[in-house]
Amino acid sequence: MSAMSGKVAIVTGGSSGIGRATAIAFAKAGAKVVVAARRESEGEETVHLLREAGGEGLFVKTDVTQSADIEVLIQKAVATFGRLDCAFNNAGSGKAGKIVDLTAADWDYEINVNLKSIWLCMKHEIPTMQKSGGGAIVNMSSQGALIGIAGYGAYGAAKAGVIALTRAAAAEYSSEQIRINSVSPGAIKTDLWAGAPPEMLEQVAAGIPLKRIGEPDDIASAVVWLCSDGAAFVTGHNLVIDGGFTSVQK
Repeated sequence: MSAMSGKVAIVTGGSSGIGRATAIAFAKAGAKVVVAARRESEGEETVHLLREAGGEGLFVKTDVTQSADIEVLIQKAVATFGRLDCAFNNAGSGKAGKIVDLTAADWDYEINVNLKSIWLCMKHEIPTMQKSGGGAIVNMSSQGALIGIAGYGAYGAAKAGVIALTRAAAAEYSSEQIRINSVSPGAIKTDLWAGAPPEMLEQVAAGIPLKRIGEPDDIASAVVWLCSDGAAFVTGHNLVIDGGFTSVQK
């Protein structure tokens, strides 16, 4: 039996990159997958790909900064597949800007997209999981929550908040068999790196102890594991997936 056989998983930000890779990984592991994203054509393409991989899927157009959208997302997941077992709250975005150059609107954008959205997702996911006796949630944080990155202060603050919020949620709901963890990726080959000069990629890889930039599948496999019974005793944890960058000093 596959690791996620019979489970139902939601993946936000599932239209590309890490979200798409994770949706497909859930499907390959046997889960039914609900893909949520703002970009409809790309989200539908993810569903097509996970079906090609042998899975079942559904796309729901969703803006994770809007509570009503998330409520509809959960309702459609349950109406289609009967339950909700897992969620990867992945949707987010990062805008560069030094602290003194940020506007109040810039700050609010980073907090809304990267932190408030996580709270809103859990606010609707947790009651649904309570009804079925438990579940697993993985929230997307970042290496930027752990180290200072010039130009990404607001983003880093929001992602650090995700870790704190994840731990608080785990403290509140683990007794109800809802495990809640976060992941903090480092440099990963997503659309952000498209078109980057080869010498830049080589320089970034050289600074990582494992000497490569991560792949979306590196994150996807970790998220699926955290949602599986293989991680049944793991909750309130932030899993750093960065090739050793923040832990290993030369």
